[in-house]
Amino acid sequence: MEADRKTTSGDANDMPTSHFQEKVTYRVGNKVICCLEGTRIGILYETSFAGEPCELYHCVLESKSFLEKMTVLEHTIPFFLPIREVENDLLSSNAMRFIDHIGELLQAYVDRREQVRLVKELYGNQIGELYHSLPYHMIEFVLEDSDCKVTVSLRYPDLVSVLPTRVKVLAWPMHQYKKSHTSSAGAMGSQPIPARLSYAEDALRTMSLPEAYAEIVLNLQQALQQMFQGGSPC
Repeated sequence: MEADRKTTSGDANDMPTSHFQEKVTYRVGNKVICCLEGTRIGILYETSFAGEPCELYHCVLESKSFLEKMTVLEHTIPFFLPIREVENDLLSSNAMRFIDHIGELLQAYVDRREQVRLVKELYGNQIGELYHSLPYHMIEFVLEDSDCKVTVSLRYPDLVSVLPTRVKVLAWPMHQYKKSHTSSAGAMGSQPIPARLSYAEDALRTMSLPEAYAEIVLNLQQALQQMFQGGSPC
């Protein structure tokens, strides 16, 4: 399939085309579906981010006969994406829906991953810590500020989503924490009380991660002044 893709794009002019011309090939969005030998179907998934191409993934479906259900014969889809679950749920009843859903999973995974990569590239010097799961459906990072520490927690329960549905952004007043310790010598100082940054949570729910991060930093000082004026969070 990769050889066929290069042939159609003109990258391999010397490559014989008779083998390609014998196959029935369809392009549907970011997928190339090719009828292989026998009852096998090959799907080539193209992924992208911000208009730039990213990885290619493939999946081959096979059926013993036209009367039997199809199964996944081989694939290059990352192991942490639930291809077997999707196969059990969709492939026997709706092969096209299975093909589309795998494409959605792959594109959403690449999109989330590239958003994190871009944030690290643009703002890595401002981020103290950053953790993520393999599918990038759990992302956490810390923004260090002179007056507070901001912790961001993002969850994507739906793996085809590129925006988080569960968001928590907390601002921890570091100056209050230090004051409580210096004023209580010989006793355990009280822990600082964090405050939720609602504007930051709204930005993360509606914008891509790099855009939301820029919005958070732009309005952070004003939000902190409003929340922590007088020495205690609202």
